[in-house]
Amino acid sequence: MEKVIILGTGNAGVKNCYNTCFALKNKNEYLLVDAGDGNGILKQLELAKIELSQITNMIVTHSHTDHVLGVVWIFRMVATKIKSGEYDGNFNIYCHDELVSTIKTIIKLTVQERLYNLIDERIFINEVQDGQKITICEHLVTFFDIYSTKAKQFGFCIELDHGEKLTCCGDEPYHESEHQYVENSKWLLHEAFCLYSQADIFSP
Repeated sequence: MEKVIILGTGNAGVKNCYNTCFALKNKNEYLLVDAGDGNGILKQLELAKIELSQITNMIVTHSHTDHVLGVVWIFRMVATKIKSGEYDGNFNIYCHDELVSTIKTIIKLTVQERLYNLIDERIFINEVQDGQKITICEHLVTFFDIYSTKAKQFGFCIELDHGEKLTCCGDEPYHESEHQYVENSKWLLHEAFCLYSQADIFSP
């Protein structure tokens, strides 16, 4: 991977910051991770100068609205480009089993049937398992369950060039159960409330 592009930070209630998602660039294609809570993702991609036709793969970590609702817009715009002949190849979405049905249901209820029918034809919503390894954008990705007590959520680690590794723990702070995946990461992305030394101030 050549570059990590942070598309925005925040949480579901903020109004002036875009909710957490990021993109990983490999040559001339991108892996998108989560999509925020609406069509704001399209503006963030525009500001980052990322063309929809360059996004070939996407990982969705969990079903909270501020991460999954933007998936509808990514699907809709990519599907439209496929129909108009402006998108080469297939578009792959990776997520755990519960999210597969959630994403398909939301898309079916909100997107035209002619676009929805591209699922399993040119757009694939792929179920991943805890510990499963898949090559995405020419890099090996390992998915893992973070054992969230709020909503089922998967993180992942991706092997970068020169033996380096990026790990995303999803939308929660690091937990010791993730140690085997997080260890020796050059890049570590996870939710953080504050420093331990600030706990008395912020009561996280």
